[in-house]
Amino acid sequence: MTEFAEYVAQRHERLRRTAYLLTRDWATAEDLVQTALARAWLAWRRIDGDPDPYVYRIIANTHASWWRRRWRGETPTEVLPDRAAAGDFTDAVGDRDVLWTAIGALSGRQRAVVVLHYFEGMTLAQVAEVLRCSIGAVKSQLGRALARLRIDQGVRTMTEAKR
Repeated sequence: MTEFAEYVAQRHERLRRTAYLLTRDWATAEDLVQTALARAWLAWRRIDGDPDPYVYRIIANTHASWWRRRWRGETPTEVLPDRAAAGDFTDAVGDRDVLWTAIGALSGRQRAVVVLHYFEGMTLAQVAEVLRCSIGAVKSQLGRALARLRIDQGVRTMTEAKR
């Protein structure tokens, strides 16, 4: 199983980053990667060729199953955070937060397609292989996701302010 150990050593950070892009939480991302690697280890002898599509598929499917079970309600807080003055570095952080909030509002499948295609740089065919669906389904999910992002009020306000 030295091949598996080498794979983990080489790919762990990239897998963790992908998991973070899906979950938007480092602790959950680490749990997701550990779960995916444990499942991959059990099937390691059966994996032919490049293990990446298999491991990414485990990550996407596990995230989807966790996402379906998680409560999505509001979290009450006693004190609201202060807003920083405009013009400093917080504008970029605010823009990133607006974008991640919009991406977080996408369905799990749409978010997976956006993350794998735009943040991982996978081709549509690779995304289809990872998610075990047709390229047409990937294109459809990607089109719907981009349409939802275009009409998101936070994203629209952010892009109009940049013009």
